[in-house]
Amino acid sequence: MIREIVTIDEQRCDGCGQCVPACHEGALRIVDGKAKLVSDIVCDGLGACLGHCPQDAIKIVRREAAPFDLTAVAAQRTDHSAEHQARACPGALPALTPSGPSGGGGCPGSRLMTFDPAEQHVAETRPRNEPSPTNRQSELTHWPVQLRLLPPTAPVLQGARLLIAADCVPVACADFHTRLLRGHAVALGCPKFDDLEGSIQKIEAMMRVNDLHGITVARMDVPCCQGILHAVLEARRQAASDVPVNDIVVNTRGKLIAQRAL
Repeated sequence: MIREIVTIDEQRCDGCGQCVPACHEGALRIVDGKAKLVSDIVCDGLGACLGHCPQDAIKIVRREAAPFDLTAVAAQRTDHSAEHQARACPGALPALTPSGPSGGGGCPGSRLMTFDPAEQHVAETRPRNEPSPTNRQSELTHWPVQLRLLPPTAPVLQGARLLIAADCVPVACADFHTRLLRGHAVALGCPKFDDLEGSIQKIEAMMRVNDLHGITVARMDVPCCQGILHAVLEARRQAASDVPVNDIVVNTRGKLIAQRAL
């Protein structure tokens, strides 16, 4: 079939490796000092890697290529995870130690990690007369959280209740963790600044690969934020999915002002 796929100009490529962690599907590797496409079937052609190449060595072309295969992506990420992470950020700082089984070396910013929120719910020891500024604990179960960085094949998404929230919602909503995040995997994005088509395709892939139990969309009460709901509904249509969607609207003072099932 003829479709869009990445191509790499080896004359321009200097092997910096910045494109590798930007590819959510793990389709790029550094081989003999140059970025290489592992296989056509693990490249979705969206070009998330393009903006991360300082040498402008990566382009999108239309050519004969095998269809994109999410099953192959899952196998690719499993088989090459350790090597991928080691090559992803050659000059990265030492990896942070996560409280979960998904740790390892590589780039801490895009490395998949899982957490157990229950481990974080440890009571603070403080004098009885000293008020605690907050008794709330993090309900986050994984990293990364940005929609652009979270791969559709992330184990935390399998059978999950997924919260897709606009970037501004956690800032506006004081009880975001307890009211919205608890019990959910989360993906954050901004419909104004993110690539809408890319978001639609990412969410569609999440629906097709995982047996999602439901999606909650949390957005701000501003016109541009309607785009995140549009992305979810269009992804559901393209995936021919019947996953239930719950739409929540928060105003700029953090108050939940509307909620509906779609």
